[in-house]
Amino acid sequence: MKKLQSLFIGILVIIGVLALGVHHLQKSSGMSGAKVLNVYNWGDYIDPDLIKKFEKEYGYKVNYETFDSNEAMFTKIQQGGTAYDITIPSEYMIQKMKEENLLIPIDHSKIKGLNNIDSRFLNLSFDKNNKYSIPYFWGTLGIVYNDKFVDGKDIQSWDDLWRPELRNNVMLIDGAREVIGLGLNSLGYSLNSKNDSQLQEAVNKLRKITPNVKAIVADEIKMYMANEESAVAVTFSGEAADMMYENDHLHYVIPKEGSNLWFDNMVIPKTAKNIQGAYDFMNFMLEPKNAAQNAEYIGYSTPNKKAMKLLPKEITSDKQFYPSDELMKHLEVYDNLGSKYLGIYNDLFLELKMYRN
Repeated sequence: MKKLQSLFIGILVIIGVLALGVHHLQKSSGMSGAKVLNVYNWGDYIDPDLIKKFEKEYGYKVNYETFDSNEAMFTKIQQGGTAYDITIPSEYMIQKMKEENLLIPIDHSKIKGLNNIDSRFLNLSFDKNNKYSIPYFWGTLGIVYNDKFVDGKDIQSWDDLWRPELRNNVMLIDGAREVIGLGLNSLGYSLNSKNDSQLQEAVNKLRKITPNVKAIVADEIKMYMANEESAVAVTFSGEAADMMYENDHLHYVIPKEGSNLWFDNMVIPKTAKNIQGAYDFMNFMLEPKNAAQNAEYIGYSTPNKKAMKLLPKEITSDKQFYPSDELMKHLEVYDNLGSKYLGIYNDLFLELKMYRN
């Protein structure tokens, strides 16, 4: 019996030691405590040196996780398994998260540097008075082409993607809103259309592009285009900037019919545990020097007007990445379509992918 008691006590001691070890590991690795900040962001969407700088300046341990779509991010936040303090959704998803009561309103008295943001990017329809979000990056959806294979004069419109000479030479981004949207734009319709006949007309037109489509992919587009495995691709402006850095023969065009103007903003989810840390992170990213460093590293357009003064002139003078006010009039922000039409867009896109196969 004594041996059994000793064995039992020994097991309890081991469990206690293990528990202390796990607690110590959690503290040392930044899994618990007020000085931990959990950031949930798009992949490759911040200069890693800025995270190190933030940790050093503010004394936080940053746990940094990434997502590859607004929908994946929304689902994880909604499930509430992880207490993220900061995430960076797009405009239509900010609307949806507000409606689902998943965001904490911003206390503007704790925000420093909002006056650094260009007024064009504040108080927008998806978040009036920036009650829930602070601008991070913005950009467009457009076309990248390789001048070794295509004359730039032949790639100025969405309709050019249907050109017969581009057979098996077009890469499409793997996104329902983007692909259905370019079909709608090419017909002169809103990329937020809820008109069933317009949507069907767009899908019928998109079916005719399938002989030209080499692949429907996401992040891989950067590598494929840089390696000259396709002549043309539909992608976001920041991704295009990365490709162009790797290959001088690549160029980015915003189609003349118009396209998507998107915004990614910082928000504080209801799951947040370190709210002060969230404000510290926002303020850090609003500092012009940090915003400029991030924009130059990532390639997307900064909404920070003071940061723009710190960027190389060849970046800020490029009208495809910093469009004129006139061109901006032809760009459209994605609205939150609601669950019914979001489902319809997704179903139509899946139908297109199956039709291609």
